[in-house]
Amino acid sequence: MSNAELAGNTDPLLQPFKLKHLTLKNRVMSTSHLCGLHEGGFPQAAYQAYHEEKARGGLGLTMFGGSSAVSGDSLWAAGQINVGTDDVIPFFEQFSSRIHRHGCALMCQISHLGRRAESYAGDWLPVIAPSPIRETLHRSIPKTMDRHDINRVVKAYGSAARRCLEGGLDGIETLASAHLIGQFLSPKTNQRTDEFGGSLENRCRFGLLVHEEIRRQVGDAFVVGLRFVVDEKGGEDLSFEECLEIASHFEASGLIDFFNGIYGTMDTEIALAVDNMPGMASPIAPWLARVGEFKQHVGLPVFHAARITDIATARYAITENLLDLVAMTRAHIADPQIVNKLSAGQEERIRPCVGATHCMSANRPTCLHNPAAGRELQLPQVIAPCDKPGRRIVVVGGGPAGLEAARVSAERGHQVILFEAASQPGGQLLIASTGSWRADLAAVIDWRVGEITRLGVELRTDTLAGPDDVHRENPEVVIIATGGTPDIDSIDGAEHCTSAWDLLTRQAVIGSDVIIYDGTGLHPAPSCAQRVAAVGKKCRLVAIDGFLAAGLAYSERIIWRRQIFEGGVETLFDHRLASVRGEEGELAACFISELNGAETILTATQVVVDCGTRPADDLYHALRSGSVNDGVTDFDALLSGRPQVAGARSEGEYELHRIGDAVTSRNVAAATLDAMRLCVIF
Repeated sequence: MSNAELAGNTDPLLQPFKLKHLTLKNRVMSTSHLCGLHEGGFPQAAYQAYHEEKARGGLGLTMFGGSSAVSGDSLWAAGQINVGTDDVIPFFEQFSSRIHRHGCALMCQISHLGRRAESYAGDWLPVIAPSPIRETLHRSIPKTMDRHDINRVVKAYGSAARRCLEGGLDGIETLASAHLIGQFLSPKTNQRTDEFGGSLENRCRFGLLVHEEIRRQVGDAFVVGLRFVVDEKGGEDLSFEECLEIASHFEASGLIDFFNGIYGTMDTEIALAVDNMPGMASPIAPWLARVGEFKQHVGLPVFHAARITDIATARYAITENLLDLVAMTRAHIADPQIVNKLSAGQEERIRPCVGATHCMSANRPTCLHNPAAGRELQLPQVIAPCDKPGRRIVVVGGGPAGLEAARVSAERGHQVILFEAASQPGGQLLIASTGSWRADLAAVIDWRVGEITRLGVELRTDTLAGPDDVHRENPEVVIIATGGTPDIDSIDGAEHCTSAWDLLTRQAVIGSDVIIYDGTGLHPAPSCAQRVAAVGKKCRLVAIDGFLAAGLAYSERIIWRRQIFEGGVETLFDHRLASVRGEEGELAACFISELNGAETILTATQVVVDCGTRPADDLYHALRSGSVNDGVTDFDALLSGRPQVAGARSEGEYELHRIGDAVTSRNVAAATLDAMRLCVIF
């Protein structure tokens, strides 16, 4: 089918779906997640705006409030939506009104964390669970729940559901798996000998009591679902067959209206990053087939989210009856306009989720590919033309910062020329995407190249622009996005060192015995270590940090930890590289312990160094004297959305700004944010 044909009524993704009394306008949804935008435990303006952009983008159902707390002993220090108080109801009323005006349905996840809660969050209440078994990830040792605890929590679930109903929401889901309901279901976490433990029927009892109380308080008409693990991989964990048997008990009860299928466990970092919320290191839709098999055994509608990032996979899931609703949660962080673009026959314009997992951990819900995500009150998801289009803007540097600057400026209606010294744009991302599991990063570049081509940006590759090249274009605005160069000169003995860039781009031959120094805790050093290990050479990785990849989100860090371990790379932490000397055909690297100042000398044939980058800013400094602002970006104006330069410029004068690594060594997310918030006000 052509895009035009699929954009019509024939596209399976655009067909309506009846969920109980509720008619959803299409088959695409976003699942509940802990987005980090709550204020005081409630979904206020920023939280609502984040979800409203998905509704405005055409989504049929958006769910929110991942791990929303039904009571005060179900908390993380990171915080969640508090559905344990009636004070949340007015916020739900505002929220549902905003979402419904776009024809989108709204549901909330309500849950109790059980042993996943943190003892020292909120009011420091004791953590509770079916049995006193500590969770590896959140580290609390729980109190064994007695019948008073069970009765209290069951009632709390019902009250939380009532608040969602009174707030105008269309439904809720509870969460089994590693949360409290799931902890009762699994014999690994439920070692009770009373009526709530032992047999499968007994282990289902708590979850069924919860849903009975929910129905008592909200009635039969309200939509109630269960986010349910379809397979924990067996062993100590629940098998697929056991999960099917549990599902049959819940379905037969008549208390739930849908299953939202998930896979694996979530009680360790590696379980989260590899199984439960897979990222770039995992294949696309790794658990879709398993959830589809689960669907063949149940009679209720089945939803699912796990790295379903592209329309082709989503369409396949619906066409082959693997799912009833396909959840593209992280994909909608990358582009909340997915459904609108699909409906308009512009599937190729959808900004792809690359699975970088920047939106997880402390960064949530920001996206390295979409700087407006999570900043909807400050930055637009859809860029409107400016009142006075047609300014002449020169961008120098075709990495992610320069490409984003060119894209946003062109969307605003300006005439844009982009100079790039290399034969193709991409900058450091071209290097990063050569890693074994990071190839999808190339889409960050490819999408922007496609967009600037569509917008008519003049891209001049193989052009090392100098001041004369810039002046010749008579620009009104010049944006320097020339990136950086490897910072190894600060090392005593730098002449003996190989930069991580040179090794990753194969400009340097890999030695027989390699030491890699990680001075940033980011991707380059482990990428180098993996490449050296892959060719069978001896490799040792030494880091200034106390653990591997300390500067990354846990979901990236855990992948590197596993791959470095599997590659047999020796590691040494808490050591700073002081000097490198040449001795009889070998290099001697001197490291200083951060713990006690002791020196350690390691010898090798090659020392590879990553200490970040230094700005490649010669052109910026050469252009400052001709600029109206001396190259200074007004941060107050930048953050408030005001123009950078007031008044008219003289003939030949231009605004001059620099962004991304041309300012200082940072990351892709910072580069694209620099570009967007600067250029969206031109």
